[in-house]
Amino acid sequence: MLYHDELYLGIDVGSVSTNLIVANEQGQIVYQEYLRTQGRPIPAVQEGLAGICRAMPGIKVRAVGTTGSGRQLAAAIVGADVVKNEITAHAVAAIHFRPDVQTVIEIGGQDSKIIILREGVVTDFAMNTVCAAGTGSFLDQQAARLGIPIAEFGEIALRSKNVVRIAGRCTVFAESDMIHKQQVGHDMSDILAGLCAAMVRNYMNNVGKGKDIRPPVLFQGGVAANLGMRKALEEELDCPVVVPVAFDVMGALGAALLAKAYAEDTGLPTSFRGFAVTFADYAIDSFECGDCANRCEIINIHMDGVLIARWGSRCGRWGMEKVTAAHPHNAS
Repeated sequence: MLYHDELYLGIDVGSVSTNLIVANEQGQIVYQEYLRTQGRPIPAVQEGLAGICRAMPGIKVRAVGTTGSGRQLAAAIVGADVVKNEITAHAVAAIHFRPDVQTVIEIGGQDSKIIILREGVVTDFAMNTVCAAGTGSFLDQQAARLGIPIAEFGEIALRSKNVVRIAGRCTVFAESDMIHKQQVGHDMSDILAGLCAAMVRNYMNNVGKGKDIRPPVLFQGGVAANLGMRKALEEELDCPVVVPVAFDVMGALGAALLAKAYAEDTGLPTSFRGFAVTFADYAIDSFECGDCANRCEIINIHMDGVLIARWGSRCGRWGMEKVTAAHPHNAS
């Protein structure tokens, strides 16, 4: 089967999930793949590419973009044309979905962020990568402790008639407070709604503090699937919260859209290595450079025994910081 549209590949490699999407010329998602990273980003990317091959045999990719905490590694593996940080990727995807968006709230499994936009330009942002109480892992942990499937968490929380207040500044305090609420006989729906409210308070205190939050507000990331969290956010912000259709893969969509813009602006051929990388053997090693007090850790990426990428040198001594996508417009 041949695909006549120009197609663009976006890859978002995070600590919890690895997302791959294929977008067409109109920026519409024609295929998406959501995988658990499980501490093995290279096999996750390879598995995602294999899934695309099975679903879309004969696909031709015009350009590739990567984002997420593992964006440099993914770029080296696949041969990316654009490598961008999560703030840029999520902002681009949000604007594509809702051009008048002014606030983006993104809560994933291990981190969360807020992006403030005015007239399509990012004017402020903040990220939380250190406190689990403000991320999806917090809800996962509490759901497991309560014996509630995470997929049912939000729906049960919506049934609450009397939301209980639970300490949300720390996961340890939240757990002890939650147990206390169970012991005194509070309804499960009230406890779950209380956990959602606690997580929103944590987010607002740590990530949203001091930010000029204005509607339209887009809610992105895996936690946006939780109906209880949507309601808690709307009550806290006192305005509607919009959840995009592709809320869980917006980073990958943004990467694909950035790749599309790059291809259209430059007209250059893609650096994409092709789907054969699914079968390639990758190895990573590192060493510490002792030439100065910085003592940089130099990372080497090998593909089938050949060095294809290297980064980590602050002074540039080791060069070759990104062999596969050395375009000057790329940003870390």
